[in-house]
Amino acid sequence: MPQAVSYSPRSVPLGLRLTIRAVSGTAALISLLPVRRIRRLLSRLRKGAAPAASAPVLAAYQAVVAVSLPCAGPEGCLRRSLAIVLLCRLNGIWPTWCTGPKTLPPFTAHAWVEAEGRMVGEDLPDGYFRPLISVPPFVDD
Repeated sequence: MPQAVSYSPRSVPLGLRLTIRAVSGTAALISLLPVRRIRRLLSRLRKGAAPAASAPVLAAYQAVVAVSLPCAGPEGCLRRSLAIVLLCRLNGIWPTWCTGPKTLPPFTAHAWVEAEGRMVGEDLPDGYFRPLISVPPFVDD
């Protein structure tokens, strides 16, 4: 989990900074909802978006944590993950949004995004968290 921002918010273009502030505020409001309602809302928002590759999701992650201090903090995982999926959706792509516990004691809940089957932006090994709830890209059958 990010402990410090390694780059300046000014490294992010002004228009993108304003967009991130808007999605971060929206993410803060969404994070107040029960998880089942968050999943339902995200399931609707993902429709029409292409599955995301790792590189653009990582760029969204880095921009969000550079601009939004609440998203960059260790307690900001839910807001951060929601802001990232919202920012990605504005760009026409959708990563997998996940939430679940750590696989080893002590119990810790976490929310993160995945692309191409791997966590994005987290300095943790694969399998460190077990996704209990996820919202993958929409597949039209």
